Amino acid sequence: MPKDLDGLLVVSVEQAVAAPYLTGRLAEAGARVIKIERAEGDFARGYDHLVHGESAYFVWLNRGKESLCLDLRAPEDTAVLDAILARADVFVQNLAPGAIERLGYAPDLLRTRYPRLITVSISGYGEDGPYADLKAYDLLVQAESGLSSITGNAAGSARVGVSVCDIACGMTAHQAVLEALIGRGITGQGRHIAVSLFHALADWMNVPYLQYVYGGKEPARNGLSHPTIAPYGAFAGSDGKLVLLAIQNEREWSSFCAQVLDRADLATDPRFDSNANRAAHRDALDTIIADAFAHYPRDTLSQRMHAAGIANGRVSTMADLATHPQARHVTVDTPSGPVRLLSPGATVDGALPAFGPVPALGEHTQAIRAEFTPP
Repeated sequence: MPKDLDGLLVVSVEQAVAAPYLTGRLAEAGARVIKIERAEGDFARGYDHLVHGESAYFVWLNRGKESLCLDLRAPEDTAVLDAILARADVFVQNLAPGAIERLGYAPDLLRTRYPRLITVSISGYGEDGPYADLKAYDLLVQAESGLSSITGNAAGSARVGVSVCDIACGMTAHQAVLEALIGRGITGQGRHIAVSLFHALADWMNVPYLQYVYGGKEPARNGLSHPTIAPYGAFAGSDGKLVLLAIQNEREWSSFCAQVLDRADLATDPRFDSNANRAAHRDALDTIIADAFAHYPRDTLSQRMHAAGIANGRVSTMADLATHPQARHVTVDTPSGPVRLLSPGATVDGALPAFGPVPALGEHTQAIRAEFTPP
């Protein structure tokens, strides 16, 4: 895989998920990423110890970085950071609101000192507005952004099972940094980028927002079923495992009845002969499907539907995902041994990226101090 960002120097005062997601993607593309950590380390190192002693989040987000431990209240350590910044292309930080300014590294000050520098501040709610100084974590923002109100089922709201606000923020920041690098190549000037968890996720909420503001429709929580299309939902096989199916048109409905349910007559049953009628009689239809599916295990049902041209997806457990035939994997070294991960979503010319190792806390401190400390 080509390393398009070879030669780029990124320095990041980062912790947790959003900023490390951004810098991790830059490292994948070849940038040199120096991760500034406190003596106790990025607290994401301690989220769990399930990856033979390492944190799952930390392994995922910090491949290929260099770990430098600094105390940014100590003059000898700020001198090291100052020397790095003098050569840096991108400076990233996601400390608590106001913290980076108190340490003397306000983005506007850095931009004055280093006009080509791209500065990135990642926060919970942005740099202005009434919420700017509030603490924010992923689950809090899932609730505050309205995501929780449309996630779950009739019994109540639910958390999205991964840190979707952090990831949305990191992805948004990554896009913005790549745009800034292109812009700098044209103008020679850097820029300041501010990205927040709230605003990144709010952008993803635009469809339900527009439906509500302009159509007066507040989306319902539908769990694993579609609010207006039937059948479109999850059903259990004889082994109790779920498969989710989607019928999009009358041709598929006829195939489903004949080849999966073994009930060709249902295709013309007046209760079910159009999507509108199927949705109106959803309870009766769901009962018929559940009874038919009870005779086959989930994977057999999925195979029958694939053969009939019916879109479906198994409701996979982590055990299913770990052995999924479509999954791609990459291996990365960590301080406690190699780890096999699910690969990033993109390939380039058919190739998967190669990753640098996950750093131990302070692994590169001595070497970086020597490199950036004048003799």
